[in-house]
Amino acid sequence: MPEKILVVDDEPDLESLILQKFRKKIREEEYEFVFATNGLEALTKLLEHKDVGVILSDINMPEMDGLTLLAKLNELQNPAIKTVMVSAYGDMDNIRTAMNNGAYDFVTKPVDFADLARTIEKTLNEINLIRKSLQEHKQLVAIQHDLETARSIQLGILPKTFPAFPGRDEFDIYAAMEAAKEVGGDLYDFFMIDHNHLGIVIGDVSGKGVPAAIFMAVSRTLIRATALKGQSPASCFNYVNSLLCVESVNSMFVTAFYGILDLTTGELVYANAGHNFPYVTNSAGEVRPIEGSGGIPLGLMDFKPYEMHTTTINPGDMILLYTDGVTEAMNKEEELYSEERLEKFLSANSAAPLKGLTGNLFAEIHSYANGMEQSDDITTLAVRYIKKA
Repeated sequence: MPEKILVVDDEPDLESLILQKFRKKIREEEYEFVFATNGLEALTKLLEHKDVGVILSDINMPEMDGLTLLAKLNELQNPAIKTVMVSAYGDMDNIRTAMNNGAYDFVTKPVDFADLARTIEKTLNEINLIRKSLQEHKQLVAIQHDLETARSIQLGILPKTFPAFPGRDEFDIYAAMEAAKEVGGDLYDFFMIDHNHLGIVIGDVSGKGVPAAIFMAVSRTLIRATALKGQSPASCFNYVNSLLCVESVNSMFVTAFYGILDLTTGELVYANAGHNFPYVTNSAGEVRPIEGSGGIPLGLMDFKPYEMHTTTINPGDMILLYTDGVTEAMNKEEELYSEERLEKFLSANSAAPLKGLTGNLFAEIHSYANGMEQSDDITTLAVRYIKKA
C-alpha cells in the first residue's frame, strides 16, 4: 500500500506542484497525497483517510491555522502520525512554537522540493519504526492475554476448593502452587479411589512456560485417569510412562510421586518417578523422609519398571509432598533454601493447620529469597492423617 500523506495548505498552486514533483513516487504507488486547504478540512480528511502517516501543514491558514491543527492532532495521541510544519523562514517564532508543541520537523517556504523529499522519507522511516513497535506491542498484548487464559485453564484443572472432602474426618488436605511464569510446569492432584483409599500426586515437568504447562496438563490427566482405574502406583507409572515416551515432544519429561493412603490402616503405598521424596512429620515435631528407590522421570525412557514401596502413617502424622522449587529457592547470595531448612520449618510447624502451614512456608521461602526473582514453580501438597473413627 502507498504511504498516504496529507498536505494542508491554502496556497492554490501547491497541490499541482506536489503532484508534479512526486509524480514518480505516485506512479509507482509509493506515495498517495490527500489535500486540504485548512485545519478544519484536514480533520475531516483524517476521518476519511485513517491511514495517513505524514501531515504537511502550513501554519498560517484561514478557519483553523496550523498551530491549532497541531493541538487537535496531539489530542488524537497517535504516535504513528507525524506532522511536518511548512512556513516562511521569517516565521521562525511560530515554527519554534510548533516544534515545542510536538511537530516532528519543518520545512521553509519557498519550498525546496529536494529537501522536502528527504524530510518526507525521514519522517516515514520514523513512522514505520513506530508502526513496527506498535504491532509488536499488540502481539505482546495478545500473547499476554493468551498466557492469562492458559493460566486460568491450568489452574482450573488443579483441585483448589478446600475443604476438599467435606464430611470426611479421617484426613485433612491442602495444596498450593505459585508459578514462576504466567503458567507453570508443576502439578498436584488428589482423589478418592474408593471409600477408604486416597490418592495423592505431585509432579514437576522439565522446562518452563507454555510447553511445560501443556505437558503438565497431559501428564496430570493420564495419571489421574489411570489411577482411578484402581491400579497400583507402580503399575500406574509404568503405563503412563509408556504413553508419555511415545507422545513426548522435545524430550520433555516429568518427575512425579504417587501414593495411595489407606484411611483405615494408615498404610501408604507409593511409587516415585525421579521426584523429591516427601516428608512425614508427627505431632512431636519429628521429621523423616519417605524413602525408597527414586526411579526415572516419566516420559524419559521406556524400559525400567517402577518399584512399589510401603510405609506407615500414624494418626496425627502429616505428609508433605513438594517440588524442588521449594528447596532450590535461591537468595541473592545464590544459596539454596535447602532440605535442611525445610525440615526445620516442618519440625517447628508440625501442629499447624495445613492451610496456615502452607502459607507460612511460602512466606518463609519468599523472605529467604529476599527479592531474588523466583526461578522455578513452588508447589506443595500436605495431608494430615487423622484415621477413620
